[in-house]
Amino acid sequence: MAETSAEALRTALRAIKDPASGQDIVTAGLVEAIEVRGGLVQTTLLTDRAHAAAMEPVRREAEALLMRQPGVSNATAILTAHKTPPAAAAAHSTAAGVAPGAGQARRAPGGKPALLLPEVKAIVAVASGKGGVGKSTVAVNLAVSLARQGHKVGLLDADIYGPSLPRMVGLNRKPQVRGDKMIPLQAWGLACMSIGFLVDEETAMIWRGPMVMGALEQMMGQVEWGPLDVLVVDMPPGTGDAQLTMAQRVALTGAVIVSTPQDIALIDARRGVRMFEKTKVPVLGLVENMSFYCCPNCGHRADIFGHGGAKAEAVRLGTEFLGEIPLLLDIRTASDAGTPIAASAPESEAAKAYATLAARVWEKLSDATAARASGPRIVID
Repeated sequence: MAETSAEALRTALRAIKDPASGQDIVTAGLVEAIEVRGGLVQTTLLTDRAHAAAMEPVRREAEALLMRQPGVSNATAILTAHKTPPAAAAAHSTAAGVAPGAGQARRAPGGKPALLLPEVKAIVAVASGKGGVGKSTVAVNLAVSLARQGHKVGLLDADIYGPSLPRMVGLNRKPQVRGDKMIPLQAWGLACMSIGFLVDEETAMIWRGPMVMGALEQMMGQVEWGPLDVLVVDMPPGTGDAQLTMAQRVALTGAVIVSTPQDIALIDARRGVRMFEKTKVPVLGLVENMSFYCCPNCGHRADIFGHGGAKAEAVRLGTEFLGEIPLLLDIRTASDAGTPIAASAPESEAAKAYATLAARVWEKLSDATAARASGPRIVID
């Protein structure tokens, strides 16, 4: 199938009218960018936050139109508000009878943003202050362990720039679309979604912050997750846009912070804890990953990265130490093969460590859910 061009798609989008100005959306300056990668297309439509809800039908129409174009296998349209054209903003403000910038996008009664994922009972973010600590491996095996313990579990890869979920669960196909929602892929008892299912593994996601936030919102709000006991979210490293989007747009039940034992990793883990505290998300505790190494031949134990640092840090921060995961070759090879060790070798020591972690996290999620039900939800805006 021949690849279509961005210019051809821009021409096709002229068939869609801007309801505020009456012009087509290209002439009105609402089409900011069109990116084409093979048969995958993403376009960003400019609006301001006050009129994002009114632009939603335009976004859906643009997405449907792009899907019908030759050479397009999957299309996504995202609303962004990071540089609204003055003329477009004025036209939309006049049509709506409000001043530019007034109000907020998709607000629920009472002035708070309407939260996504209402059918999910508990949402846990697995996070770290930095990359390279094995956070994604912990997230995947935690989710698999929760599913093996009888819970209905979803797994969302929130790392737009470096998605690792497709490789770690052994999936490399695109999700089906039903109506205006994608159907999550199934693997190892989990409902899974990642931007990595939509783009080639070697594609570099060179996107601005608003595009990243828009893609993350779509993977939450435009995916048919259905009722879940828990959604595990594999967060990107750091304390940036994705973390703030999650805190604003879903009712996070709690966060699990992953660190290795050495001081340099613990410094960044500390920042992660403080970030969740500031956004009013309970920190369920710390996990020490790569905690120790045992030689498979002689059984000799070596604390390559030190040992016990995360436990001491949890005490210092006043949160719980959730457990330690050993540094084992089998964990790495299972992840690279797309067969998480919690599922492929459930009787192994590594799988038992993840199962213990999952059982404790579920207890804490249940406690946090009960506590939240008895008090008001605070949304950072």
